[in-house]
Amino acid sequence: MDVMTLKSLQLNGNHGFYESERKEGNRFELDIILKGNFRQAGETDDLKHTVNYESVEEVVLRIMNGPPQKLIESLCREMGDALFNQFTEVSVLELAFRKLNPPIQTPAAYAEIRMQWQR
Repeated sequence: MDVMTLKSLQLNGNHGFYESERKEGNRFELDIILKGNFRQAGETDDLKHTVNYESVEEVVLRIMNGPPQKLIESLCREMGDALFNQFTEVSVLELAFRKLNPPIQTPAAYAEIRMQWQR
């Protein structure tokens, strides 16, 4: 099985548990790991035989720019469901979604949720 990764996509969005986060916005980071058979793309050098990064980005940005969500779990699930439904050539999808500088008293780089989809 071949693995394609989009690592550390830098995202902004008006999401968060607190109303101030939904008004002011937050910074997020996303890793997308796609597993499937991408060898034909390597043999043909043809984009139609693989997953187009720009199409993946469009799905993610549509959700990030959509209605505010309170939890990173909700955003991760929505993104994963949309990506997995759109890219049927992907047999396993894993997302690691991070909220940078979470609103806690102890300094932390991020809070992260990981979810996986499998056919």
